[in-house]
Amino acid sequence: MQETFAKTSRSQVKRHPERGRYDAASIYPIVDAALICHVGFVDEGQPFVIPMLHAREGDSILLHGASSSRLLRYAEAGGELCITITLLDGIVLARSVFNHSVNYRSAVLFGRGQPIEGEAERLRALEVFTERLIPGRWRDARPPSQAELRQTAIVVVPIDSATAKIRTGPPKDATSDLELPVWAGVLPLHQAAGTPIPEPELAPDVPLPEYLRAYQAQD
Repeated sequence: MQETFAKTSRSQVKRHPERGRYDAASIYPIVDAALICHVGFVDEGQPFVIPMLHAREGDSILLHGASSSRLLRYAEAGGELCITITLLDGIVLARSVFNHSVNYRSAVLFGRGQPIEGEAERLRALEVFTERLIPGRWRDARPPSQAELRQTAIVVVPIDSATAKIRTGPPKDATSDLELPVWAGVLPLHQAAGTPIPEPELAPDVPLPEYLRAYQAQD
C-alpha cells in the first residue's frame, strides 16, 4: 500500500503549506472517517461536483450509483476525477473577525475511473460499501437482485496523487489584539449517531440487530 504521495502541481498545498500532509497515514484516516465525499469532474467543458457515498479499498476509492449517472458514465470511460473530503472539528473564535477560522481535516484525491465488471467483483464491491456504512449489515439484508445489479454502476478510482490539509489548535490573534476583552477559543464540533428509529411498517417481533445496539447506547 502507498506510504507517501509525491507532491505535484495539482496536489501541493500552497496556502499554509505547513498544514499539508502527503503521507497515507494522514490522508487515509480522513477518507475512512467521512461518510460523504464530493467528486469533481469536467464533462464537455462543464464542471460538476457531486456528493456521493464512497469506500476506500487499499489505494483506491470505490464509487457507485445509478447506471444512468453522468458522473459514473464519465468515470467508467476513464475520465479524470478530483475527490474531496472535509471533516469539521471546531469553530475557531478569535478576538478579531479577520482571524476567525475552523479546525478541520481535509483530503483531496486525484485519479481516473475504471469500471468494475463481472458479477462476483461487483457484488464484492457492494459488500465493501455496505460494510463500510454498518459492519455486519451485508449478511443480514437481502443481496442485490440481477435487475438491481443491472441498474447499478460501480467504478474504482486508483489514487494517483493525494494530499491532506489539517488545522488544529486555538486562534492565532495578532499580538496587538491579545488584550482585547473579547472571548477567544474553540467551539468543538462532533458528529454522533443517535438511537435507531424503526421503519413504520417493521414487524414488532423483529429485534434490533446486535450491530446497531451500540448506537442505541450512545444516545
